[in-house]
Amino acid sequence: MRITRLSQGVDANRTLQKDALQRSFNVLSEYRKLMDSFNVSSGLLVATSAVRDASNGDEFISRSKEITGVNARVLTGNEEAHFSFSGATAGVALGKAPIAILDIGGGSTELAAIIDGSLESYSMQLGCVRVTERTLGRGIVSSENEAAAKEMIQSEVEKAFSAVPSFEKLVGNVQLMGLAGTVATLAQLDAGLSTYDRDAVHLRTLSREVVEKWYETLKVLAPEERLSLAGMVPGREDVMASGLLILGAVMDRLGVNQLVSSENDILDGVVASLLGA
Repeated sequence: MRITRLSQGVDANRTLQKDALQRSFNVLSEYRKLMDSFNVSSGLLVATSAVRDASNGDEFISRSKEITGVNARVLTGNEEAHFSFSGATAGVALGKAPIAILDIGGGSTELAAIIDGSLESYSMQLGCVRVTERTLGRGIVSSENEAAAKEMIQSEVEKAFSAVPSFEKLVGNVQLMGLAGTVATLAQLDAGLSTYDRDAVHLRTLSREVVEKWYETLKVLAPEERLSLAGMVPGREDVMASGLLILGAVMDRLGVNQLVSSENDILDGVVASLLGA
């Protein structure tokens, strides 16, 4: 997995930046070489929030197809949530309460759960990069920026609950699973891992107090100082605080005091769809 920050600048400019495109194309070229080494002949490349929001998203999709030699398409927010839910929950049985997944990305955050037998989902215009660029900033967090970020996040969370009224049924009665970089990095920080260990972070229980502890720790540090912490993933040091604010706000809205970290996510859902699972 490689972080290319494709969403850099998209919130402000609605355009995929040239440097971000090139970083992504370079990684896709590396992936094609890996695919050749394993004789991969088919696959699927999926693009999410950054490409959905960008005026030049078609350019990214077209060039990505050329580089990888596989089909590429932009997912809707609901498709993104569906793939994330199916990937994260496959084979997982944590209890009697329904499972909800929270997938915090760079530009969007998906909340999804099976409610009354149907998968309900919503894609919020929240992401660790978007919140960082619009309100919180990349360095030490000021009280003014923190207040603006919390207001932005709370507004978007309430939009989700207004758009999907059945989410109210989850309040106080849900098992929350957190996916993707923010939660994975939090799990590594909580475990004090300098080297990634899947067994230590997959299905790790994280409390609301842990979320708040690490937000308070990070917000007073500059990004380069955050990198010195055991568990901090390079490429996340400047956006991690925003991700934790999103995570905490959703936990509070759902009335839950803990979540479970899942290393299975949208990628596993995409693979399952290709295999016809």
